[in-house]
Amino acid sequence: MKFIHIADLHIGRKMGDISLLEDQRYALSQVVSIAKENDAEAVLIAGDVYNNSSPSAEAMTVFDEFLTALVNEKIKVFLISGNHDSNERISYFSSIVKHAGVYATEKFEGMLQCIRLKDKYGEIMIHMMPFIKPANVRGFFTDKSISTYEQAVSAVIENSEVDKSKRNILICHQFITGAQICESEEFAVGGLDNIDASVFDDFDYVALGHIHRPQKISRETLRYSGSLFKYSFSEVSHKKSVTLIDVGEKGDIKIDTVPLKYLHDVREIKGLLNDIMKMPYSEDYVRVIVNDEIVPPDARVSISTVFPNMIKFSIENSKTNFNMDVNVTENIENKSVEQLFLDFYKMQNNDVEPPSEHFDILRNIMKGLEGKNI
Repeated sequence: MKFIHIADLHIGRKMGDISLLEDQRYALSQVVSIAKENDAEAVLIAGDVYNNSSPSAEAMTVFDEFLTALVNEKIKVFLISGNHDSNERISYFSSIVKHAGVYATEKFEGMLQCIRLKDKYGEIMIHMMPFIKPANVRGFFTDKSISTYEQAVSAVIENSEVDKSKRNILICHQFITGAQICESEEFAVGGLDNIDASVFDDFDYVALGHIHRPQKISRETLRYSGSLFKYSFSEVSHKKSVTLIDVGEKGDIKIDTVPLKYLHDVREIKGLLNDIMKMPYSEDYVRVIVNDEIVPPDARVSISTVFPNMIKFSIENSKTNFNMDVNVTENIENKSVEQLFLDFYKMQNNDVEPPSEHFDILRNIMKGLEGKNI
């Protein structure tokens, strides 16, 4: 039996002020195609469906279109909530939609939710666990000390019936110790959310969500599928994909990854202004780093004619000696001439403010221009 493993859809997320809904719709349409082409029985979604617990109507429409496309192809869906989701919102219609082959995590009751599938080798047990914190679990195990995420997850698994003689797949959204992380993920202070891989030894395959880089942890069958799109510039080097799982008899699992294409890529552009201006026009989401020693005040505007979806504009040179981000969406119309001069001077001089004499010169110049048609 074949499954598609995806996670961290973050539907509704933005890059800067740019909506990514069309990019997400494009990625999700590829998931449907990949599932059809590979005769997948089901799609496993390991949490963070939406980017926040109160998704917009537009974000919910995109996800509804995705689920409808899968249901129309008679492809089952197994879905859990992540740390960005509202578990209540994900589970609200769970008792109704399961009749269409969409299985969402229901109200958490201290144990794994389990659905049985069957093929020629026997039963495959699909276990689902929404994102949980110690506080979500303590009330169910008053006789246990539960202060870490590992203790919480261990308690839930121990309280659930996992028949190790059968093939068991777990879908969960947690941070496993050793995972390679990036800037776009959220973690508990002090590493309390770390869970050792050995906690999941009873499962033949663990479909993980929460980490945006596709990767295995400890063994081939304990995997993060990664996000479907690059959600920060720390993900520029990521190769996004979906994970294809082919489950044979007990102990026989084959894993492959299918790369995804982008409607717009997320890239970093770096170099001298003149070279950047000669680059091909692109609507990718970019961070531009200019290395010129003297950067014209209108450099950002000029570059936007080549890269209209520039999310960040930065300057790196011997004067700044560090990467100084300049907010692309900053409104300069409401700033005074003196404030604009101050911002530009600091940008060119390692964040050092100009001496008062410079302002005196500026004021004299502005006074001389008063009344003139300039």
